[in-house]
Amino acid sequence: MKLVIHPPVEESRLERIRAAAGGMQVVNCAEGAEAAAEIADAEAFFGKMTPDLLERAGRLAWIQSPTASLEHYLFPALVAHPCRLSNMRGLFSDVIADHVMGYVICFARNLHLYVRQQMERRWAPVGAPEFQVNFSAGPGVVNQVDRAHLHLADATMGIVGYGAIGREVARRAQAFGMTTLAVDPVQEDAWPLERLDDLLAASDFVVVAAPHTPRTVKMFAGERFERMKRSAYFINIGRGAIVDLDSLVEALRARTIAGAALDVYETEPLPTDHALWGFPNAILTPHVAGYSVRVPERHLEVLLDNVGRFARGDEPGNLVNKDEWF
Repeated sequence: MKLVIHPPVEESRLERIRAAAGGMQVVNCAEGAEAAAEIADAEAFFGKMTPDLLERAGRLAWIQSPTASLEHYLFPALVAHPCRLSNMRGLFSDVIADHVMGYVICFARNLHLYVRQQMERRWAPVGAPEFQVNFSAGPGVVNQVDRAHLHLADATMGIVGYGAIGREVARRAQAFGMTTLAVDPVQEDAWPLERLDDLLAASDFVVVAAPHTPRTVKMFAGERFERMKRSAYFINIGRGAIVDLDSLVEALRARTIAGAALDVYETEPLPTDHALWGFPNAILTPHVAGYSVRVPERHLEVLLDNVGRFARGDEPGNLVNKDEWF
């Protein structure tokens, strides 16, 4: 058996891949022409598959994608091909969930606003800018500043996409005492997608943790934001194609929702003249939610495990439904 790698990996990873492969030949191809020649009799492939490479493959049975997302990886011939495909899902779940809770805490405690005020050297409690603490009376009566700072244990988080990332987000939210709801097309412990509007109506935070698939493109567009509470916050750490940014901008302008936090966008980088940059109730991060020093080591662990499985004749992990892109 033969495993072809292209683009090539560095020597330290290659050594470990070869060890995991046992008796399977591993060819680390530096050039596309070399990969095109070697893939003719290869059963396995790791790297960036292309229509040209797939056309030349005569015995290909399994492909390991180097990424979790597949919208940029799949093409019609690959979907139709009988080979199995594994992705890299599961590497980022805790890291991205931490990022989500960062957004949630910022909105709950108005930290995104206080950081801006700090740069202006301005003391102004959100809810009542002129408010001063009265140490003689104490907090015996709820005031406007109290109301402007959310108590997370009273809040509900709705999660769109209840895979590995969605579950980690829920676990963290529950640790803060939040109630969690979820919709998912396949997970039996979540509501079906048909109940998305019910989730939106009940949630104080809506978190999109779904992949980019044919069914999720522009899932949040048009009047979808009107299904949310006016006091609710929208968070997208799934895929940019899921959210129509013009619709989101309109929802923010009309105060249909209280705010939004995004790490992914329809167009990346987000153009400097885009309207989203101007909203004080928007938190924008540049597609960094999945970054961590722990991710590369996990990436290698998945690859080594799957190479070993395939070499032994076992079923690789992280297999995907190519028609559904996940």
